[in-house]
Amino acid sequence: MKEFKSWIALKMVTGVGDVLFRNLISKFQSPKSVFEAELGELQRVEGIGEKTIQAIRNFSEWDEAEKEVSRIEKLGFKLILLTDSNYPKNLFTIYNPPPFIYVKGDIIKDDDIAIAIVGTRVPDRYGRFVTEELAGELAARGISVVSGMARGIDSIAHDGALKRGGRTIAVLGSGLDVIYPQENKKLYERISNQGAVISELPIGTTPDSVNFPKRNRIISGLSLGVAVVQASDKSGSLITASFALEQNREVFAVPGNIGSRLSRGTNRLIKQGAKLVESVDDILSEIEAFSNLGGKRYLDESFSSLLSELSQDEREVYSMLKEKPLHIDEIIKLTGIDSARALSVLLSLELSGIIVQLPAKMFQLKRP
Repeated sequence: MKEFKSWIALKMVTGVGDVLFRNLISKFQSPKSVFEAELGELQRVEGIGEKTIQAIRNFSEWDEAEKEVSRIEKLGFKLILLTDSNYPKNLFTIYNPPPFIYVKGDIIKDDDIAIAIVGTRVPDRYGRFVTEELAGELAARGISVVSGMARGIDSIAHDGALKRGGRTIAVLGSGLDVIYPQENKKLYERISNQGAVISELPIGTTPDSVNFPKRNRIISGLSLGVAVVQASDKSGSLITASFALEQNREVFAVPGNIGSRLSRGTNRLIKQGAKLVESVDDILSEIEAFSNLGGKRYLDESFSSLLSELSQDEREVYSMLKEKPLHIDEIIKLTGIDSARALSVLLSLELSGIIVQLPAKMFQLKRP
């Protein structure tokens, strides 16, 4: 819990957004080191400005950061940091992942295979039926269902997954202790017992409208694809679909009656290239990870064969990345390979499908 204080404090600094936070951690390894850094070191961080540097160096709200840690402990929540091994793998790969997430329940490795289901807060009978069927069928196949616990499609998706004994993750647009809407209190407890409720927002944060678009990037970020069931022209679920495209996720849409207002958003997504969904099979066929579930043994053997053909330098870099994702500067330092050779080795490993490059010049293994 002690290290949480500096993480929360750095998030509180004016001018430190998600991308800059990640750049700072990439260079200094920890928020504590950021606060202790010399002026010249901070000035060399990508994307930082003089006002933000001064805000870091003059930060004085340590008591408030300490209080937030106490609230986390008192409420029994967890805080998963960006550098933790159990930070959600899919979320880690987006451009602007939250530096940490508050969690009630458990995030597990199986949640890497997840699909988000989102849509209108006022679905008709057709939307309710389709949502419950899709969520239930995904859950029955061991696929986690992600949504935002809002009224309508979101709540039905969570409930559909729970009824089939599956896992589901709810992402809130409020503090983890602020249940919204309030009628979802029982659903909140069921989700946290059979999955997880998460938020990036400080404890006590109210469900203000400005929080939800940012929340939506986490819904899509946790998932391999986003399925929109019913949505009007201005539905917030279309924002989630937009984030999914930016994050290189699949976008799915359930077609609807051309005369219905609730079909305008989904039908437009289909016109723009979203995968039309008539059954869960339309989702499964598009997500490579699902087809790999049945062929994992073959993939393991194929991957082992590929590793046996690596050069000495490639093996060394591969070994370093087995522990955790690393910045290119860390790779050069740990291996002793010069920068030009390191770039060549990383490119070769990336083209071979062994590693993937993340934002801010970070690299991690692409698991078989």
